[in-house]
Amino acid sequence: MRDPRPALQRAALGALDGSRVLLSPSGLRGAGTEALWVAAHAVLYPLGMVSERARPDRRESAERFTLADLPASSRGLLLTDVVAAGTPILLVHGLADNRSVFTLLRRTLRRRGFGRVLTVNYSPFTQDVRTAADSLGRLVEKTCAATGYERVHVVGHSLGGIVARYYVQRMGGDQRVHTLVTLGTPHAGTLTAHLWPSRVARQLRPGSALLEELAAPAAGLRTRFVAFWSDLDQVIVPQRSARLTHPDLSARNVLLRGVGHMSLLVHSRVAHEIAMVLAHLDEDGSTRTAGVTHLSPAAAAAEPDDAADGLDDEASTGA
Repeated sequence: MRDPRPALQRAALGALDGSRVLLSPSGLRGAGTEALWVAAHAVLYPLGMVSERARPDRRESAERFTLADLPASSRGLLLTDVVAAGTPILLVHGLADNRSVFTLLRRTLRRRGFGRVLTVNYSPFTQDVRTAADSLGRLVEKTCAATGYERVHVVGHSLGGIVARYYVQRMGGDQRVHTLVTLGTPHAGTLTAHLWPSRVARQLRPGSALLEELAAPAAGLRTRFVAFWSDLDQVIVPQRSARLTHPDLSARNVLLRGVGHMSLLVHSRVAHEIAMVLAHLDEDGSTRTAGVTHLSPAAAAAEPDDAADGLDDEASTGA
């Protein structure tokens, strides 16, 4: 039987670090934002229990491209890179959640000019990452067939990021997924999974067979990864477990200070970074031009404050 003391020691140290962050000014602000968003999400949750219906875009249904029905803030991307604007973006939620958690992020991405932003629902009673990854793979193939695009982007929150990563790494999904963005995803597991008595929770525990499988060599993967993590994440313990560190993956880790696990989905800097990452891409995943501007003078004015809160690019390939 494995000695539980090292895990308990790590949990205690993580709790101590978390309390220090929580008691800081940015931590207190972040905790307040987290509480408000969780309350708002509880109201929205019933609306997301029904899977999204595929609805043709108004421009596509008219079999034409026109800017007349677009606000000014959305026109730039379509004018400068119609491929980036049309590439489908799939949003994959976390454990016991549904697509309603992406209400604000989806709206923001569409306002930025991305025309196909789709929310994915899988069963809140999912007990196996591999099964969920297989379902995601079928949806990706269906999306590519329906849109004519050979590759898509995926944004996964929490467990959704692990599901998408498994599809990319272990099921050949790198041929279909251009960029995978993860938000608060336990790439190295989380000690809080010991509190959840289910099979899928066991798969999210540090050192699980599934995480060891993801740690195996994965040379030649085409997908680019961006992992957002926060020092105030109350679900991922230790918080640095949400960083993606694999020698064979092209990954960038982005630290946000004072942002809760659920608040990652509504943080303005996260939405802006995702839009920047997915706009104007070369085939190798590099960004040719920014192509994304602030939606309003107020948003532009808020940018330095977000940066001051501590967004740090930590890595590139394998870091």
